[in-house]
Amino acid sequence: MKKLIVFIAAATLLAGCNTDKTVKPDALLHHRFELVQANGNAVDVGESGLRPYIEFGENFAINGKMCNSFVGQATYKEGELTSPGLASTKMLCADEQLNQLDNVIGQVLVNGAKVSMEGDKLTLKSSDNTLVYELKDVMN
Repeated sequence: MKKLIVFIAAATLLAGCNTDKTVKPDALLHHRFELVQANGNAVDVGESGLRPYIEFGENFAINGKMCNSFVGQATYKEGELTSPGLASTKMLCADEQLNQLDNVIGQVLVNGAKVSMEGDKLTLKSSDNTLVYELKDVMN
């Protein structure tokens, strides 16, 4: 009988623990995130003072800017974000870091990225790149 009580107590405790770390879509939709770190390096805002960003709209329409602007229709399934039809402007920027980040965001979104959040920090992690964003919604 004591073993049964211990088993029931342990099962109840485990049932209360949420082991699912998948980011819920509501944490992304209708929010703007600004890039603060790419592959372990701080992202410099440069002379413009404008920080690269990504926004998530209705039905996972995404848009954003590194050096160039990008738009696409993303899918978010089982913690992975992909946008195989991502479109982007193709201008060369004076800032070398932003030029490199244009390629990185394209690879990350087209090939797919695991999504995680800790507080206001959003991380998009692919096999080769890790982008860390911070929630920065635009206020009207």
